Amino acid sequence: MIIGIDGPAGSGKTTVAKLIAKRLGIFYLDTGAMYRTLTLKAIKEKVNLSDQNKLKEIAKELNLEFREGKAYLDELDVSDQIRTPFIDKSISQVVALPGVRSIMVKLQRSIVTKGNFVVEGRDITTVVFPNAKYKFYIDATPAVRAKRRFKELTDKGMDINFQELDQDLKKRDNADKTREVSPLKVSEDAVFIDTTNLTISDTADEIIKHIK
Repeated sequence: MIIGIDGPAGSGKTTVAKLIAKRLGIFYLDTGAMYRTLTLKAIKEKVNLSDQNKLKEIAKELNLEFREGKAYLDELDVSDQIRTPFIDKSISQVVALPGVRSIMVKLQRSIVTKGNFVVEGRDITTVVFPNAKYKFYIDATPAVRAKRRFKELTDKGMDINFQELDQDLKKRDNADKTREVSPLKVSEDAVFIDTTNLTISDTADEIIKHIK
């Protein structure tokens, strides 16, 4: 069984997906973290983020593991590094490359053959798992999403300029929704949930209600 959750940054999908997986006792896969880790690896190796051939090579050899909610790249915990504004600004170039996405999608599909999963991202219900048993799209107003992202980063001790973060979020939204390959959009058969006035627990309750 696959529960697919799509949505833009700040909608709460990552935290919600983790909570749902925990409540249902199934696995969780954060596809966004996979692309973020790939982006981090490319930056560390000083690769041009528009060099599709080089990025495809890195994707094929990506030594990535998820353990207890943390992302490990080459055995190092990079969970915080991949959530920085610098990665936010860089990732749009990487996820727009069709050759890279093709490799990552194959990897994502191979992972879920091992059990029941909650999978979240931006093209899960439309491209990666179009036949998922349950499909959801969660969103919130841009202002609320920016505030959530700001709180998430400042809680980690990062010095963040809110106005700059807000602009970066809008640029990422535009890039995700207008890219030619696998753009962010609502699947026709997905349940749409507005999380603007909902807590994480409320959102999880709503999704689980539809599943049960």
